[in-house]
Amino acid sequence: MSFPDPIAVFRTEAAELLEQIEAGLLDLNVNLGDKDQVDAVFRGLHTLKGSGAMFGFDALAAFTHHCETAFDRVRKGEVPATQELVTAVLEAKDHMRALVDTPNGDHEATGEALLATLRAAVDGANSPGAGNPAKAEPGQNHFKIRFSLPQNAMANGTNPLPLLDELRELGECTIVADRSAIPSLDLLAPTDLYVTWEVELLTTQPRSAIDDVFIFVMDEMQLEVITVEATVAAAKTPAKTATAQPAATAQAAAPHVAASAPAAPALIDVKQNKASENVRVPAERLDELMDRVGELVIAQSRLSQLAGGSGDLQLRAVSEDVERLSGELRDTMMVLRMVPVTQLFGRFRRLVHDLAHETGKTIELVTEGESTEVDKSVIERLADPLVHLVRNSCDHGLETPEERLAAGKSAAGHILLSARQQAGEVIITIKDDGRGINKERVRAKAESSGLIAPNANLTDQELYQLIFQPGFSTAQTVTNLSGRGVGMDVVKRTIDALRGTINVASHPGKGSEISLAIPLTLAIIDGLLVRVGAGRYVIPLSAVEECLELSIEEDMRSRGRSFISLRDSLVPFLRLRDLFRTGTKPDPFQKVVVISTGAERVGLVVDQIIGDHQTVIKGMSKLHHDVATFSGATILGDGDVALILDVGHLVAAGQQQEAHLRAAG
Repeated sequence: MSFPDPIAVFRTEAAELLEQIEAGLLDLNVNLGDKDQVDAVFRGLHTLKGSGAMFGFDALAAFTHHCETAFDRVRKGEVPATQELVTAVLEAKDHMRALVDTPNGDHEATGEALLATLRAAVDGANSPGAGNPAKAEPGQNHFKIRFSLPQNAMANGTNPLPLLDELRELGECTIVADRSAIPSLDLLAPTDLYVTWEVELLTTQPRSAIDDVFIFVMDEMQLEVITVEATVAAAKTPAKTATAQPAATAQAAAPHVAASAPAAPALIDVKQNKASENVRVPAERLDELMDRVGELVIAQSRLSQLAGGSGDLQLRAVSEDVERLSGELRDTMMVLRMVPVTQLFGRFRRLVHDLAHETGKTIELVTEGESTEVDKSVIERLADPLVHLVRNSCDHGLETPEERLAAGKSAAGHILLSARQQAGEVIITIKDDGRGINKERVRAKAESSGLIAPNANLTDQELYQLIFQPGFSTAQTVTNLSGRGVGMDVVKRTIDALRGTINVASHPGKGSEISLAIPLTLAIIDGLLVRVGAGRYVIPLSAVEECLELSIEEDMRSRGRSFISLRDSLVPFLRLRDLFRTGTKPDPFQKVVVISTGAERVGLVVDQIIGDHQTVIKGMSKLHHDVATFSGATILGDGDVALILDVGHLVAAGQQQEAHLRAAG
């Protein structure tokens, strides 16, 4: 049995802690008086420091300690939270990530520079007039503390010295080590801990500050705290009981210790339940399991085909059971791979925060639909396109505060990042209330670049799609944000690779909106199996609206115009036989499969509709990566290969054909 690498586990947990710290800092930047966020950031930094020290990331622990101290002073009211402090800790957080990823790298110079910035931010906040300076309490609390850690504490990575250092930071401190339990040399185990510490502490801090020092080792240590003034002693108990004490002691007029016996088991139960609710699984194992489920679906399809051609009733019954179970397993597997887009949206708060500082604009980011779930592989590949789109909105779309006020808008620009599920797709929208896309400038740039002929008749959507051409940019000057025409090309290529579509809308002076329609999953889909000539093809079922019959008479009447009348509206259609050049005669009664992407519809003429099919998507080879009509392939039950049609490309081709026919007519 293989066990997970503890360092890899720490890095995963550290990444989550850093995300929580960043989210807390960004929330605090909006409301600098939010004490809950100050506490949340402090706890995150404290946890990261303790975990880093436990796993040998000493440089990380030492660096994080300074940031933790700064927020501890904010928490205690010694200095106020300021935007300068938030910005300094955000930059320090990036350095912490580097210390986690490459602990042996040369980070000393960068760390010193960041700490100097942090000290300046704290000193500036503590300067006269910057806030309320710390004041001494009318009296000091006098505590006598006796504590011992478990005998195997050092073997498990717990170092008692940082705990003693934290106690010293609370106030005037006298520490005596009780070494009476140390055995003779022949019985001594070098990894065991035998020392008990007695500490006398004079501090202005409440009893809860002492509990904060031991918060990560409380479950197994022994802790005794005596408040000298009130001569009330806490019984020598495992710190599991002490975890219920801080709230009561902090609120008491005369410091004392109050513990509720029933509360301790409840806390332990909650902790155990949370541990059992979630299990960390490496992403690679999910991918492997998904591959196995895909192979099972293919094998089940072969079994169904064999059972369908057999008269054996028992074989058919077994085939139906396997089909049901494989379908349930497939659905369960798909749910396991789904993650909420909040993991994707969360990173853009920091991006917008940095861009606002860089551009000198006031930008507010609003997110909607964070609970919408998408396959994890889709989430991973969407990150870069969305970065380019958000940067483009901040740089090109939004005006400066002066320009916005002159146009009668609010000084702050707004960007909306939203997600919603529609059939088998997720629609991600980036919307801003800026100046909109300048169509004349786009047309002029496209004509000068030779992308379109002068005075070409293009719809707004066709014109807007030109911004995704390689090297296309309407920026007047090249900056570190834009102007090279690279970003939007990356967006187009990535979305095409995901079998998605891009729709652009813009209103001059009011803003622009870019919508990405992405399949929920890239692994297994429900498809409609059709035949064209001798070949079989799969159409993603989520894009199918309806199926119609096309008689020979209707087929002959539509020659030359390729339109069908569908409930008082004309829908263009494509004859797949002509598109694929099958060289076969059409069946007497052809079928039209109407597909759509958003508001756009097109019909596909096929010879036969075979039925629904669970489709395991296999990628095309590098030799066929430029074949835009197909997005992948699948293996059928009889072992033959069926190509999966690219719905977005076919709809675009149908709409283009319609535009040409209308122009010719």
